Amino acid sequence: MTDSQRPDDPEPTPAASRVEEVYSVEKQIDLSQKSYSQGQLVRRRFFRHKGAMVSLFVLVFITLMAFTSIGYGWIPAWWDKTFYDAGVAVDGGRPTLQLWPVQVGENPFGQDTIGKDYFALTMRGTQRTLIVAFTVGLLSTLVGTIIGALAGFYRGWVEAILMRVTDLFIIIPLLVLAAVLGKMAGGGIWSLALVLSLVSWTGLARLVRGEVLSLREREFVTAAEAIGTGSGRVIFKHILPNTIGTIIVSATLTIATTILLESSLSYLGFGVRPPDTSLGLLISDYQNAFLTRPWLFWWPGIMILAIALSVNFLGDGLRDAFDPRQNRTAD
Repeated sequence: MTDSQRPDDPEPTPAASRVEEVYSVEKQIDLSQKSYSQGQLVRRRFFRHKGAMVSLFVLVFITLMAFTSIGYGWIPAWWDKTFYDAGVAVDGGRPTLQLWPVQVGENPFGQDTIGKDYFALTMRGTQRTLIVAFTVGLLSTLVGTIIGALAGFYRGWVEAILMRVTDLFIIIPLLVLAAVLGKMAGGGIWSLALVLSLVSWTGLARLVRGEVLSLREREFVTAAEAIGTGSGRVIFKHILPNTIGTIIVSATLTIATTILLESSLSYLGFGVRPPDTSLGLLISDYQNAFLTRPWLFWWPGIMILAIALSVNFLGDGLRDAFDPRQNRTAD
């Protein structure tokens, strides 16, 4: 039979059709697509979180305004009034700030009962609140991470002792414990931050312990121990880097909680004390002026609300960025 007399080629089998279909799909894949490291993926997810980006801008703006307006340490001040100089209350101390037409005036936040510039007072209170909050966030995160990592890795009697100490701090109401220790600290800003750090680490310690208990049984930990790696290196080089997402998110939530806790203590008289001030102390001092001079109450309240919400939204953005269950197709 000649070539011209050969029958037509048989229809392709289903298996061959599937192979051709898979091949055609593979040809559509962009093989030149850039690959990203884990850190780059986290940054991309975080920068795409609109709420976190807005909150980051608000928090940075408030921090810069608080520390540059009236100055702090070596940072020069650009506002011409201080938080301790009294004067004569003009127009009953009403705020001169206007949104439309835009006008700042001499006292944009108004004046208090003895003529102090309330913008300078609010910025001073914001400084102290931010210092306490971020110091507590750093120290409590460090303490909680170390205690949780040691308890989860060594287990046995080490875990029993550390977790019973943690439970002891947990069963005492946080506000009561902080108030007692704050009274003993004397109202100094750094001593108050240290006191609040000693009572704010328990939640993170339990979270880190749970993560370490799970990671300790993984193959990479067993392999590191098999080649003679020391316990300290296993904990800090192999285990804790895999809990960084939990640690960072917990730290942001601790900062937000500390802002409210410090404000509550100062409001009750167990936190920052005169002649210094904080946002909670300002609310406490002028709570009776809510009906007659509401701006003395609203400005520190707005600052507390803005800082706490910004830190919480940042925590949400970091949680979404570090969550391994996120959809990678969007990266």
